[in-house]
Amino acid sequence: MSKQLELVWHAINPDRLRHTLMEMIDIYSPSGKEEDIQLYLEERLTSTGIPVQRQVVEGERYNLVATMGQADPSLYLVGHVDTVAAWDIEEYAAVEEWGIVRGLGSADMKGGCAAMVEAWLALATLPEKQRPSLGLLLVVGEEENGDGSARFLQEICPERVIIGEPTSMLPAINHFGYMEVSLITQGRRIHSSLPELGHNAIESMLRVLLQIEQSALLDPTSSKLVYSIREMSSSRAGFVVPDRCEAMIDLHLSPDLDPAVVRRKLETVLVKARRAIKDLDLEFAFAFEAAGYQLEPDDLLNKVLDDVYPRLNLPLEFVPFRSHSDGNLFFQAGCKPVILGPGSLETAHTADEQTSLAEVKAAARVYSALALG
Repeated sequence: MSKQLELVWHAINPDRLRHTLMEMIDIYSPSGKEEDIQLYLEERLTSTGIPVQRQVVEGERYNLVATMGQADPSLYLVGHVDTVAAWDIEEYAAVEEWGIVRGLGSADMKGGCAAMVEAWLALATLPEKQRPSLGLLLVVGEEENGDGSARFLQEICPERVIIGEPTSMLPAINHFGYMEVSLITQGRRIHSSLPELGHNAIESMLRVLLQIEQSALLDPTSSKLVYSIREMSSSRAGFVVPDRCEAMIDLHLSPDLDPAVVRRKLETVLVKARRAIKDLDLEFAFAFEAAGYQLEPDDLLNKVLDDVYPRLNLPLEFVPFRSHSDGNLFFQAGCKPVILGPGSLETAHTADEQTSLAEVKAAARVYSALALG
């Protein structure tokens, strides 16, 4: 371990890191309402004396961008400060027990952001000329449409980024693609005691979803897709057969799958459903899609992780990232994004979301080691 890294690791303050994480979780910051948490983080970062730029995304919403070192950084640490909406607006705050921190955003991804901020504060203790050329980017809007990262990429496309999404500290250089598909079925409204005289839009939707699930596209022996029905709702007009049903499905594509190929195959399934299901009135649209990616092994990344992980008693295994993230945007722009952060997808977006303080502390050490190379 280099003398510089030893100094930086010594400067990492576990109590300060814990305090940052707990306060970040306590600040409610769903997509679109990130100003309070950005004000908090801006104050944290400016304490180093290093300038922090507000990069306006829309209205009062902005990213925070900071750089250190003598040259334009080729590496940025990237985190998103927004979360999904709270399951219970009274119960989203941080709770710590036996080294586990629970609360909205603890895994996705305030744990990663807190670790990046702590790594930044520790690196800033080095003499100015010894600081690595490094960028820090804290973006808004990732949980909705990625507008924060898209705004940053309009001006800067660094060679490499580390994105602190929850991976249980297992590095991901392969990333799944993602598609959202909206479906609408129409029926005929009638009093619910006379369903035979109407046409139930929910029943039509269920038949369409069954056709998708039973198609070769989702054959469990060969499919490279992860399929999930995310939302389903119907017209509500009291005691009647519903005349409209809407559904949204998610498709997560293995890194080598082309979304255009999947789209064409799914279109074929849906066209066949129109012919096979009696009186089906179906509309569908591909609301969003992003290709996955596979990066070539990075010698510098491997060297640093091979050195650091044994010191931290962390298992080193490269895994694909199965969810959607801003990594897709950075890759499309020509950057090499590595997904690496504390917490796991298993609890993200749930009422039991959690991360461990040990992982968050380890993340701060790993991020600082990657910054120093």
